[in-house]
Amino acid sequence: MLRRTSALLAGVAAAIALVVVPALPAAAATGTITGLAGKCVDVAGANSANGTAVQLYDCNGTGAQQWNVVGNGQIQALGKCLDVASGGTANGSLVQLYDCNGTGAQNWTVSAARDIVNVASNKCLDVTGNNSANGTRLQIWDCAGTANQKWNAPGSGGGGGGSFVVSEAQFNSLFPSRNGFYTYSGLVAALSAYPAFATTGSDTVKKQEAAAFLANVAHETGNLVYVTEIDKSGNYCDASRPYGCPAGAAYYGRGPIQLSWNFNYYAAGQALGLGNTLLNNPYLVEQDSAIAWKTGIWYWMTQTGPGTMTPHNAMVTGAGFGQTIRSINGSLECDGRNPAQVQSRVDNYNRIVGVLGVPAGNNLYC
Repeated sequence: MLRRTSALLAGVAAAIALVVVPALPAAAATGTITGLAGKCVDVAGANSANGTAVQLYDCNGTGAQQWNVVGNGQIQALGKCLDVASGGTANGSLVQLYDCNGTGAQNWTVSAARDIVNVASNKCLDVTGNNSANGTRLQIWDCAGTANQKWNAPGSGGGGGGSFVVSEAQFNSLFPSRNGFYTYSGLVAALSAYPAFATTGSDTVKKQEAAAFLANVAHETGNLVYVTEIDKSGNYCDASRPYGCPAGAAYYGRGPIQLSWNFNYYAAGQALGLGNTLLNNPYLVEQDSAIAWKTGIWYWMTQTGPGTMTPHNAMVTGAGFGQTIRSINGSLECDGRNPAQVQSRVDNYNRIVGVLGVPAGNNLYC
């Protein structure tokens, strides 16, 4: 695995806006509802009793996480409805399971912006305290556009945990010897963080972007074998940052893009709605597959690194695969600095587009 010696560039702009909610689609749709950290909306204990807590929990495929979004505004699981306790409309009113009764407390809309809004209160389904821990209660809160209010729900184009232009069978064939940490389900769950990833442009462009991402990931991780950097002796702490290095020197490379340095853990955590969680506990990136994948997609979608554009923009604008290399590690590899490493990335890309059945396009080198 290539040792990461260049600093990933930080800096994420967050935009918060009020929500305009279109009507729920008339047709019913069933599947999981995924949100913060790729976790699922879950009925505590799979208990169908009235008043049972609705919470965030690791996705596990059980009936407690199968939701039916129906045309009358109801969202149902275990034969009962998603309900705001006592018909509350104030911020912080908790959400529960209850007999379907047609009241405003059970009338929800799923927006194209991936908000789930209670019509009676005009407030959004929200993860309490922006906390991704298992068992965190769900509530309603003023819609703010933050990550703890974004959901992939059936019928919104992202139900069932999301979808990806690379099938699970293709993923398995591309990485037959991968570390079990890098799960396909974790990757699919991570898609909720940036819905434009591998969904922009023509079908060919979508697959080319997915191939470009996986090609760079394959290079960084030895074909998804390494979860962490091999040599962890470096000090990736920039103590001049105002938030410092609460985890000491432990900001070595982790995950599919080998996220490193305290400022990147800070920026990724802020952008993904995790606050200072990754800054305080960078080990989470090597412990939670969905979060690891999200950090990779965060970099891909938002960071230019030593390049002039994000890797996402490089692929969807036709600038070419070579510009993704420049954005990830161009200061060490491009312009003849390390042609063998560049060739490794290009070889991975050609292999993956071949599996996906699309052309590689132009400008493969940097």
